[in-house]
Amino acid sequence: MGRKRKGDKVDGVLLLDKPLGLSSNTALQKARRALNAQKAGHTGTLDPLATGLLPLCFGEATKFSADLLNADKEYVTQIKFGQTSSTGDAEGEILETRPVEFSEERLREVLRSFVGEISQIPPMYSALKKDGVALYKLAREGKEIERQPRLITIYELELLRYEAPVAEVRVRCSKGTYVRVLGEDIGKALGCGAHLISLRRTAIADLNISEAVTLEKFEVASLEEKIALLLPSDRLLSSLEPVELKEELAVRFLHGQSITITGSEQSEKKVRVYKKLGETRQLLGVATRKEDGVLVPERLISNTN
Repeated sequence: MGRKRKGDKVDGVLLLDKPLGLSSNTALQKARRALNAQKAGHTGTLDPLATGLLPLCFGEATKFSADLLNADKEYVTQIKFGQTSSTGDAEGEILETRPVEFSEERLREVLRSFVGEISQIPPMYSALKKDGVALYKLAREGKEIERQPRLITIYELELLRYEAPVAEVRVRCSKGTYVRVLGEDIGKALGCGAHLISLRRTAIADLNISEAVTLEKFEVASLEEKIALLLPSDRLLSSLEPVELKEELAVRFLHGQSITITGSEQSEKKVRVYKKLGETRQLLGVATRKEDGVLVPERLISNTN
């Protein structure tokens, strides 16, 4: 007989506004304890010095947490020009100080040059691994290894405010973008260097910081209020096209069988799958819809009736 899980069975998504100075895992464990939830996970970390949107998943929602890893993201950051740091942000040691002599017009021109597909070299202070060891651990030992550049996309780069030597910038970007490196590269292009002094994640896909709750507010809420703050699991999947199945096909799908659906587009894509229940519907899981209309199950909800 397997060991019984500690805690209650809780399903859903909490959009947390992560506070400054707290790791993503610490924030997750605090929220998990507040809910007494059996199973929890997050959808990608924020650095302790970053604040903002951190979707936390509980129960069945943890099966879909990876779907947000590939989503576009939005940040608001403050870039301080004229100083470089060892980590690219305010946590590091200041390495060099140079005069800031560019105009706001020149800053806007440089920001425009970074919009589109660009190449970016991941920083040493990152969670990427070399031979199983995180790069930030090697960096703390004074080691530096060669990193391969990656192609990323900057969709928008908007100057919100500039009071020399600090610019506040809104960034909308693709997965894998390091905003710290972006700030450093902008500083290089302006000839004076730069590092981030604040970073706030404001959106992931169509999830927005305006929907988020602070950890402080969540922890003091009653259990009923906490449960009411949870969003349904499919809130993580809203960027995927929905497919609805009738009872017979839904049963086969939940048993892991591939099924054929009609009226399908002639292109392969990932979809979210529901069982039709009168005027409502129930999430069954995620599947890949092949070009021939075959629906191949990938991750399935286990507590459907």
